Order: sequence, then C-alpha cells, then structure tokens
Amino acid sequence: MDDRKKALLKNLPKIDDLIGLLEKKDVYAKASRDLVRDVCRDTVQTLRETILAASDKELSRITSEAASVVAAVEAAIDGLHQYKLKRLVNATGVILHTNLGRAPLCPEAVERIAEVGRGYSNLEFNLEKGERGLRYDSVSRLLCLLTGAEDALVVNNNAAAVLLVLNTLAERKEAVVSRGELIEIGGEFRIPDVMSKSNGILREVGTTNRTRLSDYEKAIGPETGVILKVHTSNYRIVGFTEETDLLSLVALGKHHGIPVYDDLGSGCLMDLSPYGLQHEPTVREVLETGVDVVTFSGDKLLGGPQAGLIVGKTDVIARIKKNPLNRALRIDKFTLAALEATLMQYLTTARALANLRALKALTEPLADVKKRAKKLAGKLKRVGPPDISYTIKEDKSAAGGGSLPTQDIPTAVVAVKSAAISPSRLEARLRRAAVPVIVRVNEEEILIDLRTVSEEEFQWIADALVFAVGS
Repeated sequence: MDDRKKALLKNLPKIDDLIGLLEKKDVYAKASRDLVRDVCRDTVQTLRETILAASDKELSRITSEAASVVAAVEAAIDGLHQYKLKRLVNATGVILHTNLGRAPLCPEAVERIAEVGRGYSNLEFNLEKGERGLRYDSVSRLLCLLTGAEDALVVNNNAAAVLLVLNTLAERKEAVVSRGELIEIGGEFRIPDVMSKSNGILREVGTTNRTRLSDYEKAIGPETGVILKVHTSNYRIVGFTEETDLLSLVALGKHHGIPVYDDLGSGCLMDLSPYGLQHEPTVREVLETGVDVVTFSGDKLLGGPQAGLIVGKTDVIARIKKNPLNRALRIDKFTLAALEATLMQYLTTARALANLRALKALTEPLADVKKRAKKLAGKLKRVGPPDISYTIKEDKSAAGGGSLPTQDIPTAVVAVKSAAISPSRLEARLRRAAVPVIVRVNEEEILIDLRTVSEEEFQWIADALVFAVGS
C-alpha cells in the first residue's frame, strides 16, 4: 500500500473523538446520540474506502483530519433535515411524466388530504348506522355513477389491480389473451410476468399484428378462467392488423360462461376527441359492451392520485373484494380523499377541464399556451439574468404516462440561449435550484414548454435561471 494512503488511514479520527467534538457544537439538537454515532461510523468508513480506492492524483485532494471529518458528519446530519422529495417545475412538455409524479392533484384533492390527515376520519365507519363501514364507500358510488358500473373497488395502482383481478378469476387457470396485447409499461412491468405472479396461466392466441375471434374460440376449454383484453395505451401497431372487438369477446364469454376482463391501463372518463386528441375509449364506453370487469389508473388520464380502479359487475367485484390479496393492496385514507375530490370534478365536464391540471394541459388551445409563453418570455427579460436570449417557438408536447402514444400535441416553448453557458450545463444547474426546473435540451438552447407550466410557476423559473447563471 502507498505510504500516503497508510498515513491518511492512520490519521482517521476515532469515533469517540469525533463525537466529543460534535457535542461541543450541540449536535444533539439535530439528531439523537445513536444516530450521530451511526453517521460518524458511516462517514469514517466512506472516507476509508475513498482513500483505498483513490489514485495518486486524487490522494492529494483527500484529508483525514478530524476537523474535516467533523464537517462531513455535520453536513450529513444537516442533509437528513432536507426533504428529498421536492416540488419542481415540469417544463418538459410531457404532461403525465412518470418520473415527475404524473398528474398533479387539483386544489380540492390537496385540501382534502390535509383535512383528513390532520385528524381522525370515518375511513371504515358508517356515520348513519354507527357501525363499521366499508373503506371504499366514499368513492364507489361516484365511480359507479360516472362509469355506469354496478360496483367498484380501488387498490394502490393499476398493476395491483391487474394482479388482483387475474388472481381472483384465473388462479391456476388459463387467461386467454392476444399475443399483440402482451404489453410492457414503465418499470419493466409486463403482463406475462403479472400473470405468473397471479398464479394464472398465460394462453397466447393469434399473432402480434392479427388476432381473430376464431383464435380465442379455439383456445377456450375447461381450464379457461378468463378472457383478457389489454388496451395498448402506450403503443400502436399499424399496417396489416386485425384485432377482435370487445363486443365479440363479451358474446363469446357469455356463450361459454367465462368472464371477460378489459385492462384499459390509462383509462379516461371523458371523450378527448372534441379537443383535437385521438379517441381513447372511455370507461363507460367499455362497460357498455357488457364486459365483466375493467381496470385503469387513477393518476394518468383520470388526473388524480396513484390508484388502481376496478369497476364492473356486482358478482365479479364481490369475488375480487373477498380475495385476501385485496387487503394487502388496499389504499389509505389520503388516496381515498384525493380520489374522491378528483372524481367530484367530473360531475360536470367544464369543472373537470378547468380544475384537473392534466386534463387542462391536454385540451388547452394552442393560442392560450402561446399567450403564456409570451408572458414568461417578457418576465424573464425583465427580471431574469442578463446576456440570455429568449425566443418563442412552436413545438410538440406529449401526453406521457403510457397515454396517447402517437399523439403530438401542439405547444409553444420559450427557447433560452446563453453565450456563456452550454445548454447541458444550464440544464444541470436548473435541476439544482431551490425549486428545480426540468427542461428539454435542443441543440444550442434549452426549451421551456409552456403546456406543462402554469403562470404561478413563472417566478420559480426566473429564480432558477438567476441561480443557474450565477452558480
């Protein structure tokens, strides 16, 4: 071992010595004794590993003096008091950005979370009867009214909903599904894998691009538990294609006494086509085919909190509710509060479009987005850092979140260019601002997409740019 490494390792302070120095700085006001000791050990161990792995050039920048180690411990403890999950500005133009939390909640949902969270609630208590109630009563009636379902159930996300439904209807039985619908969504979640975990048996039919009703008919037998239809919400197959419509599958299921299940994935409650978007089947439209059960997400096109919504016929939903897995996958009072407030917005179309930010961003006219872009550019020219140019351009946004995969949404962006800082460095610095701003990088400039930026966020963008240029 290098003599310099030996010297640095030998000079590493003892844990008790570090604690003694930290006590003089009133460290226990920030953390408990046990936690301080653990952080000291971790810091010293990290420094030891750094010394051992360091190159000759790196060794000159390393110190193992007690004062520097104490400073590192203090910084680590201070970091424990800083929230890692932060509010940020999504200026990417991806409306349902999975990495950025998908759909922002409407103000009413945020208020309901705070109201329910600060005290007790009737989560599982029937106020009229004075006895134990069902956790889903607060949202099931709304879901049924808005979708036409006979009954409803909610779990913690749509992957959980798929798992629960398949385990209930096809445990140790076959789930018949088109080969072209064996999708993968974000996080390597794959329908075949979920089937395996549900103890269902995958029975693929048809080909990637063409699956006929006769393919399903040939696959049905005594081991068939469910006919599964999966909406390919995150991709499209075009060209020489054929798929079996849901009405035909429902008729086939009724003939053989087999339930038919449609996983909509990014399901929506209202028709988006009048706003220039491609038609996505609404939950009501799907249920009107007579399908037995439908699942979809709460935090995508619905515009609410993360949840997996299960709606359908009373007898099928009753079986699903009785599944022991249901308890393991159930949602908490905060999700219920936010979901109830979100569903209430759909009581009128105008209210949903005005109050649900994801829906508003999807349907807002380009002219309004351009007006906001002009306002932002004007504000940045007045209060932003000097020596930066701001240009308004037309561009394309995306729905994101596995929704509307082939839909380009016209948008307006503010292109920001600095003569002193490269776009990549500017983008990185914006991410480190007090309120991070996440942007797109395009050749020699960064793009701030106004379709996902509200006027209330303009000051954060200006502050982030000042920080980025000055840091």
